[in-house]
Amino acid sequence: QLGNGYFLSRWIENHAYNTADGIIAVSEQMKTDVIEAYGVSPEKVTVIHNGIDPEFYKPTFDNNLLVELGINPDVPFVLFVGRITRQKGISQLIEAAQYFDATCQIVLCAGAPDTPEIAAETEQLISKLKSNRDGVILISEMLPREKIKVLYSHARVFACPSLYEPFGIINLEAMSCETPVVGSAVGGIPEIIVENETGYLIPLESISRTNFNPKNPEAFQRNFAEKINLLLADENLAKTMGKAGRKRVLEKFSWESIAKTTFNYYEEVISKFEKEKA
Repeated sequence: QLGNGYFLSRWIENHAYNTADGIIAVSEQMKTDVIEAYGVSPEKVTVIHNGIDPEFYKPTFDNNLLVELGINPDVPFVLFVGRITRQKGISQLIEAAQYFDATCQIVLCAGAPDTPEIAAETEQLISKLKSNRDGVILISEMLPREKIKVLYSHARVFACPSLYEPFGIINLEAMSCETPVVGSAVGGIPEIIVENETGYLIPLESISRTNFNPKNPEAFQRNFAEKINLLLADENLAKTMGKAGRKRVLEKFSWESIAKTTFNYYEEVISKFEKEKA
């Protein structure tokens, strides 16, 4: 998409990484990627996760908003929130949805397609899914955070089928609203979801380091659907996992604790720099 601008962006990134006195990666996977891609010393890179405000992202309910968006408040729904891009795996989720419990709703809060091609592909997949089952709701507008947290809170399960994900902050937002998450085990997502405690991780073997599509798409889709269906069938399990998810966010991912860690790291890097100058 960047054309020749890609070479410029690569040079800028390489120069920035190799001249920096300290590098913050948002996940262990990103630390590995940075070291491999730019040849920087592992000692130079520290992992500090992203955080969220759990006082904002907390269970918030509004049946009127659901009705306004075409969602039946009395029927469990699976929620996806994200841009229409290859990286976010929306195509994989739509394909997996054919295996979801037939009585559930599927709410796709998806917009801002990367390219006309993926927009057309996604539209075609959604049309095909709608022709085979009821309860498919597409929300193309970019909703404000105040409405997104209501969707998180009402959802039975949040789906994150990303093919590549440096961290995955949307999973934290869902967990903070006491909603369990089913996510692909890529990038930083395994550092957020605790298997069998706050949700489920679905193994995903990519075709290659540069092609993130699943090597076996049907197996990935069926595995994803299996875990989604477990939570659709068991409301108590979903509630238990949801509460465990919020507890994890409060303990590990609140901005208060992340900010302190970041501040301390800046002081450490500055101190080291000043000693070297002296």
